[in-house]
Amino acid sequence: MTEVLVVGGGPAGLAAALAARRHGARVVLLEAGDDIGGQYWRHLPDGRADPDERRWQHGWDRFVAMRAALLGDEGCEVVTGAHVWSVDRRDDATPLVHVLVGEPDGQGREPRTYDPAALVLATGAYERTLPFPGWDLPGVFTAGAAQALAKGERVAVGRRVLVAGAGPFLLPVVAGLLRIGAEVAGVVEAAGPAQLAGGWAARPWRLFPARRKAGELAGYARQLAAHRIPYRTGAAVIAAHGTKRVAAVTVARLTRDWTPVPGTERRIEVDAVCVSHGFVPRTELATAAGCAVGADGAVTVDERQRTSVPGVLTAGELTGIGGVDLALAEGAIAGSVAAGGVPAPGAVRERAAFREVAARLAAAHGIRPGWRSWVDDDTVVCRCEDVTAGALRRTAELTGSRGLRSLKLTTRAGLGLCQGRTCGRAVEDLLTGAHGPGLLDPGRTAHRPIATPVRLGELAASPRTSNREDLP
Repeated sequence: MTEVLVVGGGPAGLAAALAARRHGARVVLLEAGDDIGGQYWRHLPDGRADPDERRWQHGWDRFVAMRAALLGDEGCEVVTGAHVWSVDRRDDATPLVHVLVGEPDGQGREPRTYDPAALVLATGAYERTLPFPGWDLPGVFTAGAAQALAKGERVAVGRRVLVAGAGPFLLPVVAGLLRIGAEVAGVVEAAGPAQLAGGWAARPWRLFPARRKAGELAGYARQLAAHRIPYRTGAAVIAAHGTKRVAAVTVARLTRDWTPVPGTERRIEVDAVCVSHGFVPRTELATAAGCAVGADGAVTVDERQRTSVPGVLTAGELTGIGGVDLALAEGAIAGSVAAGGVPAPGAVRERAAFREVAARLAAAHGIRPGWRSWVDDDTVVCRCEDVTAGALRRTAELTGSRGLRSLKLTTRAGLGLCQGRTCGRAVEDLLTGAHGPGLLDPGRTAHRPIATPVRLGELAASPRTSNREDLP
């Protein structure tokens, strides 16, 4: 019987595990959190379950059915609190996967090593936030953090909140804030009318197979109208102000390339701001396994979700940012193929429909280079190591270096606790912009040797060969 290991318990991972089981494979599903569902279906724990949870979630009934099917299936082991920290490449077999199981900050985590016949990586994405003066103040949150606190804890990040950035993800964040009782001062979308129209309005008939997304959009639009929340396009938060925490932000109109227009600045008083400029695929494990990565930072796959490494498949945001429907379709295809089966035609059609949506998303809300102009020399870019944009630019100029590795070692940008997960892409963009040297090795910030932080004591006490497991 084929043995499939799925890493990631979000929509793509759940769909992959279910599909693999339908084709008769034995499955282990690894999830780092306390429950499956990922960030999309983040919810209160069972001990504090909300009987009205579906009000907070799109597709909640579908998730409940998927979770019940996996947890009740003896052929599938769901391991929560499972932190995959390393993958070993092998020339003649699927990579070995090394895991620590237990509380991330606890003692005595259990080391496990899995030796699967097929590996499906569904590790999702990181949220991307473009830096601006004051973004390191308390009260500045990523939109995803605000959504996680609202859905997973029923906590509002502030009383009066501005939501800003780029992309449709801003809208469910507004919905969550309203539901938890916050006042939303407005929504500020960086993409202007021309960029939005270029992405969404061209050849509209090609979006027809994904028409159900229009219903979600209409629902969010009704919420904005009902609460009289202004929605502004072609603008951005270019600075946050305050001493101990955010007290106000400056919003400015942008040109088509996202350069602030002088004289259009407007100050808005808030006690929190939630910012998101899209997502970046979380590729650490895929790159550790040797999978090819494209220029867009996503893992390269064929029509069966297979990577360049035999036995390794990927699905969801790891292959490109496209949303939950694309993740579910790709997961179903990857799970079927991993188990030696043929993908269901419905999943193939869904993938085609929502790949079109993903392409429109990138065109309509993709980051434009003018954002670099709102980052002055005093703006902290790497918050872990307190490295400013000016320090990055000066170091590049003084050393004449064009290598990202050497610039990181010299400035320490991206070498802190987050290992560049927050600042990495911004560091690269600033160094390759008009005032940068033009890097010879862009894209390297995603190449991290360890996918999740591990204490040295745990590594010393947990040899990679210990507790090696074939899948059940």
